[in-house]
Amino acid sequence: MTVNNSDEEGVAVRRSERKLKDPDLGILSTRLLFSIQKELFETLAEQGHPQLRPQHGAVLGFLDSEGTRATELSRQSGTHKQVIGNLIDELEALEYVERQPDPRDRRAKLIVPTSRGRDQMEKSDAIMAAIEQRHAEAIGERKYATFKGAFREIAAQQLAQFDEAAASRREPRKGTGR
Repeated sequence: MTVNNSDEEGVAVRRSERKLKDPDLGILSTRLLFSIQKELFETLAEQGHPQLRPQHGAVLGFLDSEGTRATELSRQSGTHKQVIGNLIDELEALEYVERQPDPRDRRAKLIVPTSRGRDQMEKSDAIMAAIEQRHAEAIGERKYATFKGAFREIAAQQLAQFDEAAASRREPRKGTGR
């Protein structure tokens, strides 16, 4: 796929104009993410959770009701462990989560939602379901299911490619001892 920097008549088009007219996957994904986050967090604020910020989604969006280890939250969200730790500290101060010993390994900690955290999780799930239903109704259930399947596949391919590239950078070079 090549980038066309000219219009139909061969006149040069500014990059910003081209991105507005024919946005790439990064622009489309960003617009969708920011728009959904805005609706989600504004609605959550109206429903009793005004302290939450979109960054908290890296924890709350992947948290299980029985608790989840911070390393798993980091892996699932694709967010650095240190950032997850800071977000957990914030959410703990806001009384959305608490750290508890993991019954399978007492040395490890589970991040467990409090009653306030579970309320947020239920409301968040309902808000997201409503957003998805609205879009499915707007373009048709079948078309939406096809879009979501394709989007899921593209995301998985992109993540796999990124993970492979990162793994190859970490592999020791033969004969160097590193």
